[in-house]
Amino acid sequence: MKIRLTSVFVDDQAKALRFYTEVLGFVKKHDVPVGETDRWLTVVSPQDPDGPELLLEPAGHPAVKPYRDALTADGIPLAQFTVDDVRAEHERLTALGVRFTQEPLDMGPVTAAVLDDTCGNLIQIVTQPQDQ
Repeated sequence: MKIRLTSVFVDDQAKALRFYTEVLGFVKKHDVPVGETDRWLTVVSPQDPDGPELLLEPAGHPAVKPYRDALTADGIPLAQFTVDDVRAEHERLTALGVRFTQEPLDMGPVTAAVLDDTCGNLIQIVTQPQDQ
């Protein structure tokens, strides 16, 4: 069994695509119209273009807003991405105007920071030791 696809709910797919590609550095993999306004829109890591996909899923379902609002209010990230160096990535993203809700923090074997993806989610970035 492998993880092939996971998703984050987004308020605006076009805005999310810009943020996840132009700011975070992912690349678009699939962009297929679904209905009148929605799309099957996925991004992947440029380092692993055939790896797991992240679906930028429309947040239209009524359960999404209270779920995301509760997570955000408690400071809980919806997703986590691994980076080579959290502190360097924090500097790069801050220079691009990204708002962090948690600055880089050493937490045992990992260093983590939490950012606002501008689309309704908190995202955690972490650096893990190479042997994990």
